[in-house]
Amino acid sequence: METPDWLLMATEAARRAHRALSFSARHERDAGLRAVADLLRQRAAAILSANSRDLSSFSGSEAFRDRLVLSDQRIEAMAAGLEAIARLEDPLARSLGAWVRPNGLVIRRVPSAIGVIAMIYESRPNVGIDAAGLTLKSGNALILRGGSESVHSTTMLVRLFREGLASVGLPENAVQMVPGRDRGLVGDLLAAQGLIDLIIPRGGKSLVERVRRDSKVPVLAHAEGVNHTYIHRSAKPAMARAIVINAKMRRPSVCGATETVLIDREIAAAILPDLLEDLGRLGCGFRVDAATQAVRPGLTLATEADFRTEWQDAVLSIAQVEGLDAAIAHINGYGSHHTDAIIAEDEGVARRFLAAVDSAVTLWNASTQFSDGGEFGFGAEIGIATGRLHARGPVGLEQLTSFRYLVEGTGQIRAV
Repeated sequence: METPDWLLMATEAARRAHRALSFSARHERDAGLRAVADLLRQRAAAILSANSRDLSSFSGSEAFRDRLVLSDQRIEAMAAGLEAIARLEDPLARSLGAWVRPNGLVIRRVPSAIGVIAMIYESRPNVGIDAAGLTLKSGNALILRGGSESVHSTTMLVRLFREGLASVGLPENAVQMVPGRDRGLVGDLLAAQGLIDLIIPRGGKSLVERVRRDSKVPVLAHAEGVNHTYIHRSAKPAMARAIVINAKMRRPSVCGATETVLIDREIAAAILPDLLEDLGRLGCGFRVDAATQAVRPGLTLATEADFRTEWQDAVLSIAQVEGLDAAIAHINGYGSHHTDAIIAEDEGVARRFLAAVDSAVTLWNASTQFSDGGEFGFGAEIGIATGRLHARGPVGLEQLTSFRYLVEGTGQIRAV
């Protein structure tokens, strides 16, 4: 298959930008981030106008519409996120180790940017800004392919990012956008072995599965966010209600939202009625097991598939369990190893849960919606990884670098 001209030109420009960034000083990259942040604030009206064009033709669910919407508050959050990234230490200046061999060779392990990264994502235009900020700071070049539903917003944001880079003398091709909405362009990216170093998909199950299945380029991705919050019998009822409401309803469409609540059977009758009332008042629907249906007749009985579903909407699965071991078995059997939480006052139980639930992020007495690079102190995130190689959980600056070795000698030669 012949590589299309647009991809050759884009990746060659990206490679040149990556090499230039490799020789740039931290203060230069930080200046670029701050310049973009200033432009986002100055051009907020233009960004909102572009976003309104996307919204006018959007016909999806309210939860997915929320992913697409930009506002003054979200624009400010994007700008503040870039400034937060600028304040972080330079990931390329870390010391990863040094040692001297008996023959006198000095060996140092040093950070190295990955190179040219492509990100394919859906709906959320702010995701592109977060990704661009992290890749710039870590010395990588980025090629973005946003969803067709956010094309006007994404185009405007990428234009401003490039303008900000150019204003401080950094290569504007450090951030590029795939030219057009044709689905075939995604296939071009997936086939770009040797031109693109890493692909990161952020979106629904079908997108991630396609990228994993078809890509000839290494992929950093997360599985579905089939996330659980388990309420142990030692939990404080008020805390449990507050955490679950936030974990489900703060933003139901994000990948860190809780999709299933597990609750110890012995406390279910005491806690569930108020919890169901609170969630229902906020517009949440339910898929429940028979024991929970007995507590609140009329709720929809869950199927086996419901407990494997990432709703990404105001829908919550609920099941009662017979204690910690049953909860762990349910999570390991039905979950996606993305983000899972326990609410408990019994420290021994909580420690066992944290050790036994091998998810990318596991929490104790906190909302699953904290599964986010910004909340981890990363400034932002380019995605969440649920694999077991290179990176797990929110992917920030450190995870966007690899390493290499520098070896210094004084004339050593290797004996036969």
